[in-house]
Amino acid sequence: MAVNGSAPSSGLIVSFGEMLIDFVPTVSGVSLAEAPGFLKAPGGAPANVAIAVTRLGGKSAFVGKLGDDEFGHMLAGILKTNGVQADGINFDKGARTALAFVTLRADGEREFMFYRNPSADMLLTPDELNLDLIRSAKVFHYGSISLIVEPCRSAHLKAMEVAKEAGALLSYDPNLRLPLWSSEEEARKQIKSIWNYADVIQSSDVELEFLTGSNKIDDESAMSLWHPNLKLLLVTLGEKGLNYYTKKFHGSVGGFHVKTVDSTGARDSFVGALLTQIVDHQAILEDEARLKEVLRFSCAFGAITTRKKGAIPALPTESEALTFLKEEA
Repeated sequence: MAVNGSAPSSGLIVSFGEMLIDFVPTVSGVSLAEAPGFLKAPGGAPANVAIAVTRLGGKSAFVGKLGDDEFGHMLAGILKTNGVQADGINFDKGARTALAFVTLRADGEREFMFYRNPSADMLLTPDELNLDLIRSAKVFHYGSISLIVEPCRSAHLKAMEVAKEAGALLSYDPNLRLPLWSSEEEARKQIKSIWNYADVIQSSDVELEFLTGSNKIDDESAMSLWHPNLKLLLVTLGEKGLNYYTKKFHGSVGGFHVKTVDSTGARDSFVGALLTQIVDHQAILEDEARLKEVLRFSCAFGAITTRKKGAIPALPTESEALTFLKEEA
């Protein structure tokens, strides 16, 4: 990718976690029961990030487990079609690929109903990990859903450890999905359990409130989540943009006002754009002017994603993002 005048990124970004089918109502602003029909859309935050990377000309791979069913093989095919390395994927013959029914409220925000009892992604074991692939990652990206149950939790911890030992930059998206956890307390405990390992953390304003127990979205609240090894903490604010924090400086980047159809995948799109730009240029994290440029592009990439239904189908290309930025200038 050449957003900052650099050559397309060559470092590998490995995404770990879940991939599933989102079923999105064909009509916005209705409950699941009232929806006249659903649009089938591939999704799952780590997979969305992996495809966002390749849309920008970057190199990515996905590590996870799918059901040995039609949906699972369809999803694996979508990854391959989008240029994502798929040799980290396992298939489970005894469990189905996860499904999520996503209600789009009138404001474009989402409510979820998950079908994973258990789903294949929850059954990934440490022994099934492609460790050579993980060791080749320059950036290793993950969420928190894979921490909910065993054996996937142990697989997550093993993968994270191997990536860290191999020198990868660890990128963490807490991706809070409370309906999947046994309790709020358990969610908070487990999400924080791996907090201090990450080099880059992308948190939403809602997640900041949840993790800190404060209803204030301010610098003091954000910095209460800082840890000594962290290089970049982001607090995303929807269309208002985001706040960024590093060891040496902090500030904010404004967002973009677009007609939101579906916010699914917007943050994953943002994260993919960010990681693609820093994978080979980590010095950007210490250069505020360059970081702000990277974050503005990433915000634009995320904003564009909200203009269509579904996550992966809505991910834009670099040229679309650059055209959007010119129009907004």
